[in-house]
Amino acid sequence: MLINELISDYESERKEAPKTLNDLLDYYQKKYIAGEIDIRSYREVFNFLHQQGATSAHEYV
Repeated sequence: MLINELISDYESERKEAPKTLNDLLDYYQKKYIAGEIDIRSYREVFNFLHQQGATSAHEYV
């Protein structure tokens, strides 16, 4: 999935633009947990967003 597609999906579903990369990452993780995304796609996007500085809400434990 291209990041532009991810942003578009986020905006369509949430009716607002993501404020941070963290918002996109959390949104994508929820889609993965719901079974809407396969592990390969999840890893690719997760790694890309993480390299850009995004941190997951799950990392604050």
